[in-house]
Order: sequence, then C-alpha cells, then structure tokens
Amino acid sequence: MSAATDTPVVTRFAPSPTGYLHIGGGRTALFNWLFARGRGGKFLLRIEDTDRERSTPEATAAILKGLTWLGLDWDGNVVSQYERKDRHAEVAHEMIARGTAYKCFSTAAEIEAFREAEKARGTSYPVFLSPWRDADPSAYPDAPYAIRMKAPRDGQTVIRDQVQGDVTIQNATLDDMIVLRSDGNPTYMLAVVVDDHDMGVTHVIRGDDHLNNAARQQMVYDAMGWAVPVWAHIPLIHGPDGKKLSKRHGATGVEEYQAMGYPAAGMRNYLTRLGWAHGDMEIFTSEEAMQVFGLDGIGRAPARLDFKKLESTCGHHIAMGDDAALLHELKAYLVAADQPALSEAQETLMLKAMPVLKERAKTFPELLEKGQFALASRPITPEPKAAEALDLVSRGILNSLTPRLQNVSWTKESLEPILNEVAAENGIGFGKLAAPLRAALAGRTATPSVFDMMLVIGRDETIARLTDAAA
Repeated sequence: MSAATDTPVVTRFAPSPTGYLHIGGGRTALFNWLFARGRGGKFLLRIEDTDRERSTPEATAAILKGLTWLGLDWDGNVVSQYERKDRHAEVAHEMIARGTAYKCFSTAAEIEAFREAEKARGTSYPVFLSPWRDADPSAYPDAPYAIRMKAPRDGQTVIRDQVQGDVTIQNATLDDMIVLRSDGNPTYMLAVVVDDHDMGVTHVIRGDDHLNNAARQQMVYDAMGWAVPVWAHIPLIHGPDGKKLSKRHGATGVEEYQAMGYPAAGMRNYLTRLGWAHGDMEIFTSEEAMQVFGLDGIGRAPARLDFKKLESTCGHHIAMGDDAALLHELKAYLVAADQPALSEAQETLMLKAMPVLKERAKTFPELLEKGQFALASRPITPEPKAAEALDLVSRGILNSLTPRLQNVSWTKESLEPILNEVAAENGIGFGKLAAPLRAALAGRTATPSVFDMMLVIGRDETIARLTDAAA
C-alpha cells in the first residue's frame, strides 16, 4: 500500500543527537525542507534519542543551532523519539494481536549457538529461525521475551524508490527482526516507522545508507496495514577525492562552515546543487529552488564536495545580498568564530561600505578584510609594504592635497578632478598617487578604490588620516 498522491506533503528530518550536525545531514534536511515548502506541505523535526548512552542535550542543541543557521524552519514542536517509547511498545503488542508478530523466548546464548552452528556449515549470513514463531501460547514459559515480527519466508520485497529506482530484496535473507526487546525497549526499526506514521510523514527523504533498512521498515507498515510513504534515498556526500567525506577533507560539521564565514544563503544554494540539478540553474534563491525542486532531479551517484565551487556560489550570494541582512549575518559570524564584536561606529561604517565591499567577497572574513579601512581607528599604522609608498615626496604631495579637500563637495565627481590635478602638478599619474593614498587611508596596498574609501569614512576622517600620514 502506498501513500496517496493527493495527501498534503509531510517530510521530516530525524537526526540522532550524538554529535554535531554533519554537512550531509544538513543537505538531507534541506532537501526535505525544499520539497515540503515548495508544495505547501509540512517539514517536521524529530530527534532520534533512543540511544540514551550516546544522546546528549548538547548534541541536540548543536543540531537545532545548525538548522537555524541554515535557515531551515520546521513546523510544530521538536519530537523526541525516546519520549514515545510507550507508543512504540503499544504497536508491538498490537502486531501480536494482528498475528504479524510473536513472543520469542529464545535466549542470547541460544541465538549465538545457532549462528555459530550455521557459520560452521558455511552459511555466510545466517538467518535466525525462532522456534517460537508458531508456538502455542499455552506453552509460553514465565520468562522474559522479545517481540519479533513475522517476516515473509519466501518471495521478494520491492522498495519503489524515487531516486534509486526499484530495489528488490529476497525475503529469504530477512530474519524475524526484533521490534521490542526483552527489557521492554523498542528497536530503532519499529520506532522510526511508528513515529513516521503517527506524524503523517508522506515522503521519507534520507541518505542511501538507510536503503537496506527500508525493506524491514516496509514490512512493519504492511504488518500494521499502514500506507507506505514515498521512499527517496539520496547518495552520500564524498570528499573531492571521491572517498567518504571525513575530517581529512576539511570541515564536516554545519557549524564549522558558519565559523569559517560562509553565508547561509550561499550554503543553501550550494548544498541544493550538491547532488541535484535543474537544467542549467546554478545560482538561485531558496524561494526559486522551492518552485522547481523535485526528487526526479536527484542523481544516483555520490556528490563531491568542491570548496572552490562553494566559495564561488557564496560570493554570488554576498554580492546580491541585502546590506543590512549581510551586516546582521556578519555579526553572527563574529560570534561563531569567537571574534571581537564590532562597535556601534564600526557597524555604521560597515553598513555604509557594504555596497563597495560585497561585490568581490566570497566569505565574511574576506568582507572584513576589504572593510579594514572602515574598521580601523587613527592613527593608522601602515603595513610594511604600504609604508614604502609614504616616502618624503609622497608625504609632501599628501600635505598639499589636504587643504583642497576642506570645502569641496564630497562626491566622487568633485573629488576626482582634484586628485587628478594634484597628480598632474607633481608629474605623476593617478596610479602613483593612489599608492600613498591607500597607505594613508587604510594602511594597506590592496583596498577598495580610493574614492570609495573617502566617501565611506567622510571628509573629516579622510583629512585627519592624510594629515597623520603626511606628518
């Protein structure tokens, strides 16, 4: 049985809180978010915290923080899988009543002895056949038991996957999996299905490392007579060398990318294109992606992380970003990177300089680097290379320039003729005058244009910096 096609779309992201939000998990969440939002559906968040030894509140907080930075909002409250364990147990017992599951009293020692005997016979993957599958309930001992699902003994289970195509599993390879342990705790396979069903999930979009789980989980749906969701198992992300992404390739956690200074909009754009395509669409907003994102555009091959492509994409988004929004995100980056905050005066100047700075910056560190002239305070101490431009002759030229800036209209159209006149009077081209001006205004050799800097910091600060340098 499959989920009805006219049912409102409900997707979910269900991470385990055992560490940070991996970049692959971030992309999975993004795909679910785009698919639901683009169809007027719901995007739900469930924390699969049944592993009590490894699950931590800190990891849950890190996951929520990573999703929030990426700009992925979810509907309703965050669901805790652990808190639903009574509901999972209830379903396991309901399966017994339906005749699709049974009580198994086999001990761990008996199961291990069976497996060892099968291995001795040369069986590669021994499937445990419980003697309690068809036992008379009157013969049940007064002992702890697990609840096992009755797997089909013959035939095939077909996973109709929207990305991988039809995947066929021989039922003879599937054992009667445990759905409720002897200590009363549900297994992951049961909990996932019960939660997805109760939450109304219509589309399960997740990494293809879960593909093998789908056959077992589909049997739970069938055992309960529930509609099977649409499956979509997406390939994992690999490093540039084609191997599974790991720390040796660089950052793997979403929060690391924020601390490295990538803008969230650029990150969303890049991750959307990492394994998904729509014609020649490369640079787009999330709203545009929602309109065209579909499961049919997801490729089957693992995607490779390309940091140059990521930087290029982020550069486009910084360039087309709203100035105030960029300043807001820049401030959040400084917090994430454990950098000093901007003063109110620096914020004002950075906002004023943003149209100049954002055109060629690919990350927030680059934006800050280009904006150092606006962040600096007097006296400006030039870097060694820039200081070379402030020789005795150049300082004399700057000294002759400052009086002419006192009453001129503070626009590029008015400033440009004056600077050109001063250069001509001293027998040099404007390029030769620009070097000492950069050193005086920013203390650096690589800066935005001299006129842009003068307009941002204003007349009084410009004259003061030139006077300092001339002296």
